[in-house]
This record gives sequence, structure tokens and C-alpha cells, in this order.
Amino acid sequence: MSKSPLRFGIVGCGRISQRHAEQMAARGIITGVCDIVNAKAEQLATQYGAVAFTDLDSMLLSEHRPDILAVCTPNGLHAQQSIQALEHGCHVLCEKPMAIHYSDCEEMIGAAEKANRILYIVKQNRFNPPVLAVKKILDEGGLGKLYSVQVNCFWNRPVEYFNDGWRGSLDLDGGCLYTQFSHFLDLLIWMVGEPDEVFAITNNAGHQNCIDFEDQGVVILKFKNACIGNLHFTINSFARNMEGSITLFGEKGTIKIGGEYLNTLEYQKMEGQEIRKLEKGNPANDYGHYTGSMSNHDKVYEKLVFAINEGMNLKNDCVGASQTIRLIEKIYHSAFQNSNLKSKAEIKETT
Repeated sequence: MSKSPLRFGIVGCGRISQRHAEQMAARGIITGVCDIVNAKAEQLATQYGAVAFTDLDSMLLSEHRPDILAVCTPNGLHAQQSIQALEHGCHVLCEKPMAIHYSDCEEMIGAAEKANRILYIVKQNRFNPPVLAVKKILDEGGLGKLYSVQVNCFWNRPVEYFNDGWRGSLDLDGGCLYTQFSHFLDLLIWMVGEPDEVFAITNNAGHQNCIDFEDQGVVILKFKNACIGNLHFTINSFARNMEGSITLFGEKGTIKIGGEYLNTLEYQKMEGQEIRKLEKGNPANDYGHYTGSMSNHDKVYEKLVFAINEGMNLKNDCVGASQTIRLIEKIYHSAFQNSNLKSKAEIKETT
């Protein structure tokens, strides 16, 4: 007897929702989509034969409640809406960042456990071919003891990018490290571990009148076993994105994943081994006036659907996503201290 097709739903019908809808339609049916802007919900619903809603509770209480809900709303809504869906018996796939407070991440994980449902966070850069190749080398000890790590995030986000009502706000956006660069910090933790000590300096150099937080920063990191590192991030790269890279220095080799979006293997020199052939990766996500990370949502959905069908537990992946939020909080806390600021609200007052 064949299984009923998986029922999918989306909350937040912006540009990234199209990427989710394509993957959902290939694996089941889209029963409902939700957005506070009715026209956005209606457009996506019409395209995929779903029912449009403007209120999430109404969708979750209706006959169109999905088995899996994709949360594609602004960052500050991720926790509340994920918990809401879990409490209604849905599995949840939440776009990055998981939340903008670590305490919210813990509540989300607790809600998933209580509901006996999967909560999974989109971390598509983990599936980039050069990232997978380097992760394998690290897991096998191919670089030996790690000495240091360098993370560069040199992107461009013009003032016009922040014309959308939620982008640039503390409550719904949170900061560059949440919206632009959380993928890089996720990979840093995945490859090297969560740092023990953080020292950060941030400021707003070029976006004083359109965002409530920093547009650039430098962070010094100290890990276990004497490994040190630094993160340099900015959205002030002139006219276009320049680089997104992670460079690892170890006793048995040096390797750099680079390109604009961690999509190329730029440098390698290792003792007794070489990465000779990489699978061709997916193209970058197209967001209109800029492109983003490699489009690996197909692999994200493959893993999630497989886990649901096989009864697998993805809690460890979720805990890993929450560690990224904990690190971001540590970085901002250090930056506030070093700027003589006491809270996020004071950032807004000084920009």
C-alpha cells in the first residue's frame, strides 16, 4: 500500500520561498502558504495549487495543515513560528539563522522534543563540494593539529537592499552576522569547534541612516588546543560581493575554500594528499539585485525527508545551529563592551 504524499506548507512568501516551493513540489504537495501580505501568499498559492493564508494559526488549525512547514520569514519571527508549528504537530524546516537569541534556540529544541517532531535548520553551505571535501580531510586528521583559521566575509549590501521593512532592524534582522554571515560561522564551528574566547570590534561605517547595527567587524577567536583564528566581515565591499572564504593552517597542510560563496577550492598544499576532483556544485541563489550562497536546498530537503521517512533524529544538527547563535551573541557582547555600549538598543542610538 503506497504512502500518502507528504504535505508541505510555507510561512513567508518572499523570494527564498520560491526555492523551497520548487523542492516541495518535487517531493509531495503544497497544501498551504502564508504571508501577512495577501498578494504574496495568493501569487505563490496560485502557482502551486495551494491555499493562501494571512495568519499562520489559521493555516495550522485548518484542513490544510502541512506535515512539514518551511519558515521563511524575517529572522526575529523564526523561533515563535517554529514553536507554533511544532506545537500543532508539524515538522519544521527553518531558514537561517535559527533565531536571534540563544535562549530561543533552546526553546525551539525543547518544543521539537516535546512534540516528537523534527526541527531542521537550513545550512546549505555544508553541502558545497569543496566544503564537504575539506570536512572529510579534517575528520580524517589530514591537516594534523590545527594552528589557526582565517574567515573572510567581504560582501556588498547597498542602502537600497535595506528598503525592505524588516531588513536592518534589531528586532527582525538582528545584525550582519545573523542575516549575511551565519553560514560562515556555522562552518567554522562544524570544522574547528566552538571558540572558547572571543574579542570583537564592530562599527557602522557606511550605513548609518538605514540599519540599526554594524556593517563591519573584526573578531579574534581562541579555540581549544592552542588554535587561534579571526573573522573579518563587511557589507562595504564596493559595488559587488568580493569574497567568502575559510583558510585553515595545520601541521600537515594549508587549505583555502574561497570564491564569493565558499564555492571554490582556491589553495591546497598538504602532506601526502591532494584533492584532485570535486563534484560540480549548484549555481548561486539569485535574489534579484545580488546573488547568494550556493543553491543546495535540494540536498537539504533530501536529508529532511529521508530523516522523516526513516524515523531519524536530527537533534545534533539543530544543536549545531544553536551553537552558531550562541557564538554570534558572544561576538556582539564583546563588541558592545569594547565600544562602551551596554545593549543592542544603544547601537541604534549611536547610528
